[in-house]
Amino acid sequence: MKLQIVPASRGSQWVKLGIRTFFKQPLALAGMFFMFMATMSILSMVPFIGSALALAFMPAATLGLMAASQQATEGKFPMPLMLFSAFRAGRPQTQAMLVLGALYALGFLGTMGLTALVDGGQLAKLYLLGGAFNAETLQEPNFQIALLLFLALYMPLSLMFWHAPALVHWHGVSPVKSLFFSLVACMRNFWAFTVFGLVWMAVFLAVGMLVATMGALWGSADATAALLFPAILLIAAMFFTSLYFTYSDSFDLSTTGDTP
Repeated sequence: MKLQIVPASRGSQWVKLGIRTFFKQPLALAGMFFMFMATMSILSMVPFIGSALALAFMPAATLGLMAASQQATEGKFPMPLMLFSAFRAGRPQTQAMLVLGALYALGFLGTMGLTALVDGGQLAKLYLLGGAFNAETLQEPNFQIALLLFLALYMPLSLMFWHAPALVHWHGVSPVKSLFFSLVACMRNFWAFTVFGLVWMAVFLAVGMLVATMGALWGSADATAALLFPAILLIAAMFFTSLYFTYSDSFDLSTTGDTP
């Protein structure tokens, strides 16, 4: 396994490949994404530890969606059980993925906990206990600072876990090493990931504007809301489909070993 450096323009190609691959198997990939969302929702309903369980499942679920994308690129129909691929690859990989999930939950909740030092726990309560953002809360200076702090702290956390599930599952890299290798790979391909993020932002905004325009033409706010939610979910499914290509281009998959 060798680290590969790609040009910035590759970021837009990852988006195109994700969208193109999604439309090769739209029913399978959309269905798997909705199953992922449903599983996360069910886990979050478990009393007391629901939020932590849902967070701990995130790395394994991300790996499952990446495995489904890999199969779609090969012209295969991904089966629903692909979502749980991380737990079907043998005991060592399963244990490593569980450790990775626990680390992600701890990192996310720790990051959320730090924001409580700024806003008294408002942001943490909204996430952990549920609820909707209202205009009054969003206008509070402490809440805004807490939100910015969370985004600043979550960015490096997300980069550490970006490739980690794939490295643990397909290369047998230990959880701690996978976090380091993932962060290094993302930073070395910083501009490609920047373009990747900007293009996806543009896609989400374009879809939102298109749905809003259609709703305005129909003169119905209910129609806009009815269209916007499934449209955003489909774009999110395409985004998760594209994650596989960020991984496959960042590492030389023809080589073996756990040291980039």
